[in-house]
Amino acid sequence: MTDYSQLRLLAIHAHPDDESSKGAATMAHYAGLGARVMVATCTGGERGSILNPEMEGDVAAERDLAGLRRHEMAAAVRALGVEHRWIGFMDSGLPEGDPLPPLPWGCFALQPLERAAAPVVQLVREFRPHVILSYDENGGYPHPDHIQTHNVAMEAYLRAGDPDAYPGTGEAWAPSKLYYDRAFNVERFVALHEALEARGLQSPYAERIAAIQESDPEGHRPPVPRHETTTRIECADRFEARDEALRSHRTQVDPNGMFFAVSTETQAEVWPWEDYTLAESRVDAQLPETDLFAGVADAPSNPGSE
Repeated sequence: MTDYSQLRLLAIHAHPDDESSKGAATMAHYAGLGARVMVATCTGGERGSILNPEMEGDVAAERDLAGLRRHEMAAAVRALGVEHRWIGFMDSGLPEGDPLPPLPWGCFALQPLERAAAPVVQLVREFRPHVILSYDENGGYPHPDHIQTHNVAMEAYLRAGDPDAYPGTGEAWAPSKLYYDRAFNVERFVALHEALEARGLQSPYAERIAAIQESDPEGHRPPVPRHETTTRIECADRFEARDEALRSHRTQVDPNGMFFAVSTETQAEVWPWEDYTLAESRVDAQLPETDLFAGVADAPSNPGSE
């Protein structure tokens, strides 16, 4: 039986609240098994907006959204039972318009890769995670901070184990595996949509599924995903902790919105997993997997990359 108390998981995210909508139940699951689990948040979400209608006009939110989001993040961390580290870069915002305006000077997305990755490499060398979770090359969705988060996560995975790279950031440590989060995979939305309709309930995904079907020549199949699921973590018993973490981000998450439109009971019955793509591995991986640490416990100890 795996001794999870000897294992460490690092999830690298762009903004406060991303950790609660992407892989939160997985993190709570492993923390509950005794693993050390840490979230690294690359920016403070300073350029975000108030997305919960119930918080509009709130004095603290209107005057100091960034400060309030730090308190929200602390509450989410408590709900999940994990550790947390701010990386310290400035939110880039989500540019809108045609043509898109330039990103603000000094923001995270405009940092040269080595500058953006250095504090993450330092954290990897300090925390020594066996597994890293982050986003794919599209950022999960193409927000500039999410794409940059992918860049720095990959850089940290690939180079933190090189003793000649990033001098002055600690002793080399090579994580064993890196995964892309698939929180918003189409397969899950389709499964939940069909389950709700079969129960005679209104689906919050109806418009999204209709758009998918309209774009498909056969009219019913979801599009081919950018990355296939290789790893499913069964964590339905932690969905309530995930929802508590989501509600902690009061300025960002509408408690009457899409995240809460399907009951935890229905989700646990229809899709009791969180899904990942194994993107990089330094250990033997037998796919598909049901454990992010599969192969890690049996691998020889090796603080540096080969």
